[in-house]
Amino acid sequence: MSLKKVVFLGSKPIGYQCFAYLLAMQEKLGIEITGLITHSRKEFGDAQDLNELAIENNIPILENEDAIPECDIIYSVQHHRILTATQISKATQAAVNLHMAPLPEYRGSNQFSFAILDGKKEFGTTIHLIDPRIDHGDLLFQKRFPIPAGCWVYDLYQLTFNASIKLFTQTLGHIIKGIYTPVSQESLIHKYGTSLHLRKEINELKVIDMDWDKKKIERHILATSMPGFEPPYCIINGQKVYLTTVYP
Repeated sequence: MSLKKVVFLGSKPIGYQCFAYLLAMQEKLGIEITGLITHSRKEFGDAQDLNELAIENNIPILENEDAIPECDIIYSVQHHRILTATQISKATQAAVNLHMAPLPEYRGSNQFSFAILDGKKEFGTTIHLIDPRIDHGDLLFQKRFPIPAGCWVYDLYQLTFNASIKLFTQTLGHIIKGIYTPVSQESLIHKYGTSLHLRKEINELKVIDMDWDKKKIERHILATSMPGFEPPYCIINGQKVYLTTVYP
């Protein structure tokens, strides 16, 4: 039996962990990783370097998405660009993405912040097919969990990170073997609703108006106080006054 060829696109700690697991499972699952595309994120330091991991394991590092070779599966985990239809077609079996949010509710970026601002009681993580639209393809697997009361954005990120690792590892064999039943996101919108948020929106969320009521101020602080990023702030006498917390 020939090996399934897999191209991995990813970044950030979650991408590193998933890529490392994929490498470890090559023999058991009968796969060959034939390419990697990644980009560094200064917020996460140098400890999660997918390029180094690829070099250590003789995995080709691809220059860009147009360099994706013909393969069976493209697997994306926190990749920073949207693939075109031509790029997606390089995968003859499936192109899939791990999105750290429940779909169809939260497509795009800053999903943790918006869930807190929206007062959601439930969150989740999703593996879906890739199409040329942002986080739009059919759902393959999903894991949902409750959001604790008074949850900070960093805590929600950590809960989602852990759930995402479990979902990735538990379903990888099914993805490789093609054992899944796609479910269209449109069929779930009536139950969950849907939204699409862009990366730049977080900048507006961090601006606190001290004339807001107490609960609104609290929600914005909980939703935007993320270690490694600019904290929420208010403007006093033309100056930014940051509202920060101390993390253990």
